[in-house]
Amino acid sequence: MRRNLIRRGLPASCVLLLAAATVGCETFGRGGGRSNYDVPAYRPTDPSAVRVKVSLSNAAVYVMEGDRPLLVTATCVGRPETPTPTGHFRAFNRLPRKRSNTYGFHLMRDGSIVPGKRVNTPRGARYVGYPMPNWVEFKPGYGFHTGYVHPVPRSHGCLRLHKNVAPKFFALVPAGTPIHIAHSQPEDRTVGRHIGRPTDYTDPDPPNSYTVTQRYFDDLEPTKPLFVN
Repeated sequence: MRRNLIRRGLPASCVLLLAAATVGCETFGRGGGRSNYDVPAYRPTDPSAVRVKVSLSNAAVYVMEGDRPLLVTATCVGRPETPTPTGHFRAFNRLPRKRSNTYGFHLMRDGSIVPGKRVNTPRGARYVGYPMPNWVEFKPGYGFHTGYVHPVPRSHGCLRLHKNVAPKFFALVPAGTPIHIAHSQPEDRTVGRHIGRPTDYTDPDPPNSYTVTQRYFDDLEPTKPLFVN
């Protein structure tokens, strides 16, 4: 059941989270081990000129400073029945250590940890939400965050970024950054033409007893500089 819930993502329009309608599709940067997948990120010369473009057809995120790509990475987009919103947005509500307020785990009195909804937390149990590190919201209920980057649409509308890339995106995209999400982008034919894709989405999930701890977030902290320059 746990694996099924995580692999499929967190429902309800990418799930309403935290008291103020924040969300989360499945995350999960698998704390601990590191994937070989990574992409370079470049420090902007003019942070106010940074823009984010998302191509749903190419499942790609382009962080641009004018015509200069600062970060180009694969992403996992929403399924047809729970699509990622299209349009023009701005980044807000950035949370480096976010957990879902809707889907997570019930820490039972007997020491067991059972996946489930917050509203269904049994009497005497404690609820801990799924981790969604490096959260950058772009529309109420939808955001970018660390998560499994499947090669096919898999989320409930959120845009998942690989655990080695999400901290770079988070650093490049402050509140107020313009975000344009569309079926395609001009960059699909240039820097996004042969974009690399993560392959570790089939790795085993970490144990529940680890996922509910702060160490999960600690182990995802970058261990090397975020920017090439």
